[in-house]
Amino acid sequence: MDADFLSAYAILTDQPEWIDKLNAIKLVVFDVDGVLTDGRLLYTEHGETIKRFNVKDGVAMKLLPKWGIEVAVITAKDSAPLRQRMKDLKVEHFYPGCHNKAAAFAELVARLGIDPSQAAYVGDDVIDLQVMPKVGVALCPSDAHVLLKRHCPIVLTKAAGEGVAREVADLILATRMPLENAYELAQQPEFEK
Repeated sequence: MDADFLSAYAILTDQPEWIDKLNAIKLVVFDVDGVLTDGRLLYTEHGETIKRFNVKDGVAMKLLPKWGIEVAVITAKDSAPLRQRMKDLKVEHFYPGCHNKAAAFAELVARLGIDPSQAAYVGDDVIDLQVMPKVGVALCPSDAHVLLKRHCPIVLTKAAGEGVAREVADLILATRMPLENAYELAQQPEFEK
């Protein structure tokens, strides 16, 4: 366990049972806009949507499965850039244009054969409250909506689009091993393939 990293989170030192909950995670579900992006939607003159993703999140989303933790994306939006990013990251469990996130989450955990308590969900706005009460660990970016923060025991230090997925991966992996060990896989040449 990477105690130095985990000690930065007051909830983990005040309520150490959260370390056990993070350690039990087998699935992390991410929202996109306001989590993996800064929530801004940019349109070209042809009406195409442009999104800005953080490369650090990409490393996290590729690293978690290497340690046996499934990654999923459930988002209300759909766009060509989003589909391309998920394809580049090889996100197997991708639910674009999803307005019933609770149903998608229920279908996903049933298909994977895991208990909802073994899932973490990362969201930023009230639509994410469809799923957050159903998971073992709910997390949100530092700039999430105030109503969401009331239901989210772990508020991250990162804001939307600033490396939220990387911080989540670090939290989960730090409960299992020193982060130096967790990132050894990312240092291998085949990791980026």
